[in-house]
Amino acid sequence: MMLLLRLLICLLATSPLAAQASPMGPDDASHLLNRLGFGARPADLAEFSRLTREAAIERLLADTALEARTPVPPELADYQPPLKIRQLSDEQRRELQRKTGIALRRWWVDTLFAAQSPAEQLRERMTLFWHNHFVSSVQKVKSAKLMLEQNRLLRRHALGRFDELLHAVGKDPAMVVYLDSATSRRGSPNENFAREVMELFTLGEGNYGEQDIKEAARAFTGWSIEPASGEFRWRPFIHDDGEKTVLGVRGRLDGDAVLDILLAQPQTAEHLTRKLWREFVSPTPD
Repeated sequence: MMLLLRLLICLLATSPLAAQASPMGPDDASHLLNRLGFGARPADLAEFSRLTREAAIERLLADTALEARTPVPPELADYQPPLKIRQLSDEQRRELQRKTGIALRRWWVDTLFAAQSPAEQLRERMTLFWHNHFVSSVQKVKSAKLMLEQNRLLRRHALGRFDELLHAVGKDPAMVVYLDSATSRRGSPNENFAREVMELFTLGEGNYGEQDIKEAARAFTGWSIEPASGEFRWRPFIHDDGEKTVLGVRGRLDGDAVLDILLAQPQTAEHLTRKLWREFVSPTPD
């Protein structure tokens, strides 16, 4: 991912044939910072206009805090287990979801505004990019706390390795709930996560078959959460440990093995590059 981001940042400059040792100048600096952030500040424009592209890349990819600047609001401090929520009246449940949902959205907007340096803004842009890539919704998850933790996970991995991010998201409690992995078990596998991980998260449409989805769904059985705590739980007693074949690879595959198979496909790299290109460079990938 770091190499890909370096490539994209190089491509974003308006004069790609310019000497790499020369300062970018105000036009290229403005183009670069506005594409990768939320609007360049005058001081950052002045600083980056004096940098070479290589120096600008290093500055943008500098280490930044893995956690948001803004404190977590008290409404999101504690996880509310489903059993406790079911004991509330309909009106109380609606009010709880309204208050926590508003708190979550306000916290994220405040976090975006709090990103000051271009490097911080790039991490926030990538957090937003991954949220759109690994689509989920508080309306179905019904826990703003779990969605908060997913947001924090995306921010920690925003500029890191995609393989580590994919494995982490697959076991993220909000994603486990959103794509129904928690209800999937041996003999009755739910195909939602298997389908989405191939179509949206890795390969892209048309690069797998229905049988691949069915076999992968069997491999993901056993990925669940602990209702009382909202934490991920591996439940081997509901996992289908029989042989499976996914994209031509056969064996007693589990969920992690399937993700590794998907990561090894060239179509995954092309799919991600295409999405990054459309996000940061142009709507028509070269």
